[in-house]
Formats: sequence, structure tokens, C-alpha cells
Amino acid sequence: MSLSMYQASVPVFIRMLNNLSSILKKGEAHAQAKKIEPSVLINARLYPDMFTLARQVQIATDQVKGCAARLSGAEPPSYEDKEQSFAELQARLEKTLQYLKSFKPEQIDGSEERMVNLKVRDKTISLKGRDYLFERVYPNFFFHVTTAYDILRHNGVEIGKGDFLGL
Repeated sequence: MSLSMYQASVPVFIRMLNNLSSILKKGEAHAQAKKIEPSVLINARLYPDMFTLARQVQIATDQVKGCAARLSGAEPPSYEDKEQSFAELQARLEKTLQYLKSFKPEQIDGSEERMVNLKVRDKTISLKGRDYLFERVYPNFFFHVTTAYDILRHNGVEIGKGDFLGL
């Protein structure tokens, strides 16, 4: 039996967003326990020229909502990118999870060859659905989820590989 485009996308995204939600909860609990202003963690970054924790979550959710929409032939929803608290980041994750759960396998399956047009800076690139998922979305999504994890870990939040993997 072959792996379908739906199986390779939506369930993977849902699992990792749930893991990210759990990691953020631990970050919030850490801030409370250590009496750290939560905005310190929300605005933390690994290096001055890197994005903040909030932006990592925003980009991760943008990647997957865009992917599901594009693979199904729909236009991705737009979010405002204004989250400044753990509660707002959790709400964004929940909104994205509900959006992903609205897709049925038949909407995405068979999209391996469907052309996806993606605006990248000042140009549009066209990729087959399979290439878009595996060569663009996966690397970007996992990069930003990992970086969100790394920012919290770097700031003393007691999380480990099991949290990232959802074990």
C-alpha cells in the first residue's frame, strides 16, 4: 500500500502542532514558576538576526495551513501575525488545528502532480504537489517548530526530545 498525500501531510502536521502546543505550555509554566515575564520568552530568539518564538510559531502554522489549502486546490486563509502572549499563540495553533481537521483525504489525495504556484518574494514558482510538500513545506515547517523548541530550551525550559516527538 502506498502513502497518500493526505497521510503524508495533515496527520503529520496535526501531531507536530499538538507537540508544539505542549512545548509552549511548558514554556508558559516555566515563566510562571521562575517569575519571568512571559513576553521575555515570547520575544526570545536564538541570535539577533533570527525570528522570535512568536514568529517561529506563526511561520510554522502558515506553512501547514498553506500546504493543506494549496494541495486541495483552495486559497490559504490569512492570519494577522499579531500574537504576543502564550494564550494568543495557543489560539493560533488551535485555529490551525481546526482548519487542518476540516480537510478530508479525498480533497488532498491525488495532488502529487497538481501544480502549486507559490509567491516567493518578487516571483512566482511552480512546483508539483509532491515536491512542494517534501522539498518546501516539510523543511520549513520542521525548521520553525525545531527553532521554537530550541528557543525555549535555550531559555531554561525543561523540555527534551520526547516533548518534540510527543512521547
